[in-house]
Amino acid sequence: MRWVCIVFPQLALDGVQRVHPEPDQPLALLAGTPQRRVLQTVNDAARALGLRPGQSLTAAHALAKTFASAEYDPAEIERYQQFLAAWAYQFSSQVSLYYPRALLFEIESSLGLFGPWPQFEARLRRELTELGFRHRIVAAPNPAAARVLANIYDGLAVQDDGLMQALAPLPIDRAGLDPQAATALSRMGLRTLAQVQALPRHTLARRFEACLLKHLDALAGQRPLALAFYQPPDRFDVRIELNFDVQSHQALLFPLRRLTGDLSAFLCGRDSGVQRFDLHLEHAQAPDSVIKVGLLSAEREAAMLFELARGRLEQVQVTSPVRGFRLVAHDLPVFVPQRQDLFDDRPQQTLPWEQLRERLRARLGDEAVQGLRFHADHRPECAWQAAADKNPCPTLNKVQRPGWLLNEPTLLADHGVQILMGPERIESGWWDGADVRRDYYLIQTRAGQQGWAYRTLGQTDGLWLQGWFS
Repeated sequence: MRWVCIVFPQLALDGVQRVHPEPDQPLALLAGTPQRRVLQTVNDAARALGLRPGQSLTAAHALAKTFASAEYDPAEIERYQQFLAAWAYQFSSQVSLYYPRALLFEIESSLGLFGPWPQFEARLRRELTELGFRHRIVAAPNPAAARVLANIYDGLAVQDDGLMQALAPLPIDRAGLDPQAATALSRMGLRTLAQVQALPRHTLARRFEACLLKHLDALAGQRPLALAFYQPPDRFDVRIELNFDVQSHQALLFPLRRLTGDLSAFLCGRDSGVQRFDLHLEHAQAPDSVIKVGLLSAEREAAMLFELARGRLEQVQVTSPVRGFRLVAHDLPVFVPQRQDLFDDRPQQTLPWEQLRERLRARLGDEAVQGLRFHADHRPECAWQAAADKNPCPTLNKVQRPGWLLNEPTLLADHGVQILMGPERIESGWWDGADVRRDYYLIQTRAGQQGWAYRTLGQTDGLWLQGWFS
């Protein structure tokens, strides 16, 4: 088997920066007691100002006044790790959160689907960069080796025959050993993992806990790890805390784009779509404003979800300052990709019908956009009905009907029309008081237009035009 380990060295900081409107500005995460606030971690811009992890907040303000701060929240780290596991689930069914701030997943069975490892790795890096998470990626024959190699390498791919050679130069303190055992080995003058592996096993077993030999065996692939695999939840519920009061739609677009992007990544991971979701605008002094977004079919494309949610959001008047933004989705049906022709001659910028329909519904309202469907009635004026759902419509086989019906039939003034087909007699409507008895003809005018005209039964001259063919 082959395993990939993705380490996120600054997961807490990335989680805050990715929802910050200005991620390149100096930022520090704070921890500690209310009496003594300290800097837990800082970004590169804050480090350039002289800020360092472990500094007190008072000392940091003495060095720089213009830096943003946020709370260091371990619960947020766990939430982002769960989200990244949901994202990785699209590449493998064996995804594990065994190690903190890291992902493990098996890829041997996925290479046939996602291509050779260099191509697969490039896709992983591209998607993680788009999601806003810094990372290191290592591939190895077993999960334990992949994790410890990711401590000092990025982009390394090790095969079975080169595993021990890659593990040999690892420093003792970076080899995943128990801290007490690593300290004891270091005091014995050992510096690398190769020196530890060269020691007699019975000597290590006598001087150290059993976990040391178990770890060495796991690194060599001789002892499998008991991994618990991730299972995606049946709902998506993500909230973004805004650090300032928002009173305009424009300021909400950035967190909305991030939320819909995360929803898309979550749906791709569990191979689902979304048909309904709610946007919650959280106010300080008022109940939440809930914006419901509904689709006629399951979708999961990030750009489309953003456009639909944006259209719904712009229809709502923000009457109270917004402190938090939340997206909740419960209806996650199976996603069925749209079938496309191999030789599609449509322009690249042309929207598919499903996306255009949903965009119009979001901008104009649900009741403003409707389709047409056939109705079981022979009278042309009664054979169409408005349809707002996506259920398939019955079709009229081998029967020609015009695509454009006039509001009222008009008498044809052009006496030079040519009858191409007919008559087709229609006698119907006796049950609803709108009885008709007509002979219908497919006609063509001198200008080449094809129409649908009729003559009432018993009428000798004159044709009434009822519709045009496209």
